[in-house]
Amino acid sequence: MKVLVAYASRHGATKGIAERVAQTLERRGLAVTLEQADRVRQAETYDAFVVGGCAYMFHWARECTAFVRRNEHALAGRPTWLFSSGPLGTDLVDEKGRDVMVTTRPKEFDELAERVHPRDQRIFFGAWDPGAKPVGLMERFVGLMPAAKNAMPAGDFRDWPAIEAWAEGIVSELRMQAVTAAS
Repeated sequence: MKVLVAYASRHGATKGIAERVAQTLERRGLAVTLEQADRVRQAETYDAFVVGGCAYMFHWARECTAFVRRNEHALAGRPTWLFSSGPLGTDLVDEKGRDVMVTTRPKEFDELAERVHPRDQRIFFGAWDPGAKPVGLMERFVGLMPAAKNAMPAGDFRDWPAIEAWAEGIVSELRMQAVTAAS
């Protein structure tokens, strides 16, 4: 089975998650291609998809959104999983008592779920280095506002065991599907 892990990442944290997912799938015997979402050609040649992007200001990386829209027919007809990274810190509940994984869900996920019917949509904590060169207008703007910049927790908050467990779940589903198809 050929699996495409497509991703979009600004500073590398989401790429790291995509790499870990791809490595987990490969260790379990799947043929995996890891590729930036905007560089993927011929998506229809894959049997399954994992698409992950960074989220900023409640929006998923536009490269991932464009990839899913452009390849809607291929993804809708095959097992597909979506993930997003972005919330910073380790708190599961925000200051208003809301679930962080719900409030940071990219706005595009509802539309894309209607289009491709993913098996799962997962949000993972991200990473932020305040010393990294800003990417895009919003990051440059925030960099000029010390109060806003200092309000965001710095560090790597990715939960590697949770990411690997999610990837193992993908392997299990794909294997079950293969057994069912062979019967």
